[in-house]
Amino acid sequence: MTTLEFSPLQPLAAKAVGVDLSQPLTASVVAAIEFAMDHYGVLVFQNQALTQDQQIAFARQLGPLDIGFGKVKGPGHRLKYRELGDISNLSLQGEVAARDSQKIVGNIANQLWHSDSSFQRPRAKYSMLYAVEVPAVGGDTEFADLRLAYDALPDWQKKQIDGLVARHHPLHSRLLLGDTNYSQAQRDAITPSEWPLVQTDPRSGRKILYVGSHACEVIGLTLPEGRLLIMDLLEYATQRQFVYRHTWAANDLVMWDNTATVHRGRYFDVSQRRDLRRATTEEVAA
Repeated sequence: MTTLEFSPLQPLAAKAVGVDLSQPLTASVVAAIEFAMDHYGVLVFQNQALTQDQQIAFARQLGPLDIGFGKVKGPGHRLKYRELGDISNLSLQGEVAARDSQKIVGNIANQLWHSDSSFQRPRAKYSMLYAVEVPAVGGDTEFADLRLAYDALPDWQKKQIDGLVARHHPLHSRLLLGDTNYSQAQRDAITPSEWPLVQTDPRSGRKILYVGSHACEVIGLTLPEGRLLIMDLLEYATQRQFVYRHTWAANDLVMWDNTATVHRGRYFDVSQRRDLRRATTEEVAA
C-alpha cells in the first residue's frame, strides 16, 4: 500500500516521498497530491525513473493536458508527445543546439519570472517538470509563492490593485528579448488573455497576486504606468522570503501550481547538455 508523506522544505515547497509516479495512482493518492499542492504550491519527487509514456500517464491523472507555447512553435518536436514540453538545449537530433537557435532563446526566456500559459484560457494549472540530464553547474529553478506575496502587501497597495486587470500576451517576453522571428500565423496562434491582478483560489480561498513576465499591460492605465506597476509587483513578489530554489538531480520531478506561483530557470552554460521535459494540465473551472 502506498504511504505518501510530505516533508516541508520551506513554506512554499515540500518533498513528497512514498509514491512511485511510474505506476497508476489511486484516487486517494491523487487527492493527497492535490491537497498538498493547495498548501505548498510546489512538490518535489526524487528518484523517479519515468519514461515519456509514464510521465504523460501520471499527468493525465491530474487533469486535461495543455501544450501552451507549443501552439506558437514551428514544426518539429524532439519528444514522443506534443503534450510534453521540450525544456532542453538540444536540437531535434539530440545534440546541443547552436547558440542562436530557437531552443537557446527559449532557455533564456525561461529565466524570466512567469506562470506557464498565463496568456491563454484555460490557463495552465499543474506543471510537472522531469529531469533527464542536468549540467554539472547551474540550471536551478526558482519558484515564488504569489499567495505569500499578496498576504505581505501593505494595505494601501492591496487597495491600489484591487479590481485591476492585466493583459497577458504569449510573445511579450520573447519580443522583450529581441526574439521577433515569428510568422503571422504563429503570432495569431494564441489570443492574449486578461486576468485580475488579485485573484482568489477557488479551492483554498487564499488571495493571489497574479503577475509575471507574460503580463504586458494593465487595462485602464497608460502603457508606461501599467508596465511599471507590473514590474514593481513582480519585484515585490519574488523577494527571497517568498522563493524556493531547486537544484536538479537526474530523475527529479518537480510539480507546481501555475495559478499560485511564478517560476524561472537560472543561468547555466548552454554548451553543456540540459534535458528536461514538462507535462502540464489545464485549469478546470470550479
